[in-house]
Amino acid sequence: SGKQKYVKEYVSDVFVLLLFQCACQQTNLCNESLMLEKLPACGKSFEEMMKKVDSKKWCNLTEFIMYYDNFTQCTEREANNASCFWPNPLAEGFITGIHKQFFSNCTSEKVHWEDPPDEILITLILIPVMLTCAMITLVVWCSKRSDILV
Repeated sequence: SGKQKYVKEYVSDVFVLLLFQCACQQTNLCNESLMLEKLPACGKSFEEMMKKVDSKKWCNLTEFIMYYDNFTQCTEREANNASCFWPNPLAEGFITGIHKQFFSNCTSEKVHWEDPPDEILITLILIPVMLTCAMITLVVWCSKRSDILV
């Protein structure tokens, strides 16, 4: 009757939905081999762009930031085209290889900070102290002379 027809339609709809969901999950599996096949094209393109930059400037990100951005977008696009998340361990491994190829000599050196000479240091300390004392004196003096503020 009507109730059985409703149940059959509901079961049928649920079954179709489950089949569709399974089909989507199967098509969305990461195709790692496709991704690893396509990523080297990104590296090659980055390598060609980096030839335009003097190798002495490879440690200065401002010299090649646009090229690196293109490289990053390319790796992300190829990972997504292969139905893979980005970043993922395989893509990160590829990117690390590119880093080793181009940036292995870029070490972050510790900057050794030194105090300025005593004359400059004393001046930099005394100026704000003197200004603070002058402002306090001015406020106290003005508050005692309330007749000129009215």
